Amino acid sequence: MGWLSSTAKKMPGRFVPFLAWLGELKNPATLKADVIAGITVALVLIPQSMAYAQLAGLPAFYGLYAAFLPPIVASLFGSSRQLATGPVAVVSLLTAASLEPLAVAGTEGFVAYAIVLAILVGLFQLALGLLRLGVIVDLLSHPVVVGFTNAGALIIATSQLGKLFGVSVERAEQHYETVYNTILAAMTQTHMPTLWIGILAILIMMAMRRYLPMWPNVLVAVVVTTLLAWYTDFHQLGGAVVGTVPQGLPELVLPHFDWGVITSLAMSAVVISLIGFMEAMAIAKAMAARTRQRLDTNQELVGQGLSNIVSGLSSGYPVSGSFSRSAVNINAGAITGFASIVTGLVVGLTLLLLTPLLFHLPQATLAAVIIMAVINLIKIEPVIHAWKAQPHDAVVSVITFALTLYLAPHLEWGILIGMILSMGLFIVRSMRPRVAELSRFSDNTMRDIQVHPLPTSPKIALMRFDGSLYFANASYFEDKVLELVACRPELRFIIVDAEGINQVDATGEEMLRNLIERLRKNGIELVFARMKKQFMDVMRRTHLIDIAGEERFFSRIQYSLDYVWDQLGPDYDRTQCPLRPVSDEGR
Repeated sequence: MGWLSSTAKKMPGRFVPFLAWLGELKNPATLKADVIAGITVALVLIPQSMAYAQLAGLPAFYGLYAAFLPPIVASLFGSSRQLATGPVAVVSLLTAASLEPLAVAGTEGFVAYAIVLAILVGLFQLALGLLRLGVIVDLLSHPVVVGFTNAGALIIATSQLGKLFGVSVERAEQHYETVYNTILAAMTQTHMPTLWIGILAILIMMAMRRYLPMWPNVLVAVVVTTLLAWYTDFHQLGGAVVGTVPQGLPELVLPHFDWGVITSLAMSAVVISLIGFMEAMAIAKAMAARTRQRLDTNQELVGQGLSNIVSGLSSGYPVSGSFSRSAVNINAGAITGFASIVTGLVVGLTLLLLTPLLFHLPQATLAAVIIMAVINLIKIEPVIHAWKAQPHDAVVSVITFALTLYLAPHLEWGILIGMILSMGLFIVRSMRPRVAELSRFSDNTMRDIQVHPLPTSPKIALMRFDGSLYFANASYFEDKVLELVACRPELRFIIVDAEGINQVDATGEEMLRNLIERLRKNGIELVFARMKKQFMDVMRRTHLIDIAGEERFFSRIQYSLDYVWDQLGPDYDRTQCPLRPVSDEGR
């Protein structure tokens, strides 16, 4: 292991992050903990992956393909040690929604498109990671994600009703129409053995979550219902089962790429990439806070991207980090990424040796697994909290939720509209930042005269602008300054408290240049205080500081007041100025 340690120091960590924890496996306790955690996660992943594959519109065994190599690759090249990667509910739903317009679910064409989609998702995530563009994920605001996730959970759960009741209806153009038709069919055509199997699976998982939380409730439900289906010849009674699962590992093949297909899937790949990665990072951050490990967003994008590419090359479909399995992983004692390697190897052994045992697994059980998995995704509290913080954000969350439900299965439009609304509200708020005229309060601080009725000086105005000065609000800043000028016929100086101005763009700089010259012609000087480096960098690069006068820029408000008082001369009694320090009566 010595050469590995030296190599880790020489090579960039972003390309081989696994070398940071590989040496820790020399500790028998760490190795044992990772092996136990990896096996524990695999016991949850195997049935879950098969259920999620069917949610994606694929035969169940494609879930096992997506659960084999992707967890291994993600653990080797990602920055999180405990993140459990593989098939997840939301990404599976998005996959189905993306491919349904192109092919019939379960057909060879559908499978081929799913494989291409996984590679496209991986390439996009990998490109973002290598170009250090992980910040683009921040375009998805939390309220938008909450609204989409709540809607997605409802869509996922209701999409399983047909399998739970043992009925089949033709898929309608809108998801809510399909659900309505399914409910009508269930009223008269329910296959009772299928329903009882599904209810039994749900009851087992609910009971074990409550009374035996450390046990693999999903695996137990799968084993019990599979044995029951085998014993009662469930499939001979008309019950749907998984059926024959190909034995052996998936072949590594490069799919055929068609430019028309790539164009059709491009937008879906971007949406899946961002949503899937946000889900992965959310749980990764929560675990990093618990373990005090450092996360690298761009490195995690590299890991997730490579895992999706490998998933596609090994006949899988898009994957992401899982909330539930990551929680199982860390609670089971996982210390390094080796736990996920063990998980992948166990899935591989299942494909090699245990697939005949899956023949009698009821489809109703897989539906129950999905329903139980997504129930926890439905959360109202974050929307209420968003309303308390900023009502506009809560409205965006509700609109995203409603549109996603209404537009399903075209889920990408719900989240895209939510993103546009969120960005639009941000721009609107930044177009009209808070502008306050300040005066001296009794505790010597400067306060907003609209909040505290304080006297002002007829010759001096002190104003604060709480926002960056850019194209969308430059004219607003100018209007506020000119309002002051119009209201104060004796005004000689306007001091701008620039502490809140983080950036100035070309439009903002041009506005300041024109404003300074315009005010100067009217005998009014613009003075700046408490400027940030970014502000002053623009002033110097554009030489506006020379036009304004370098002597009119001050690090403190008091220094700017001293300058203004000196310029006003003895005719202005500074001792009576409302802006003077309270304790300085003699100045």
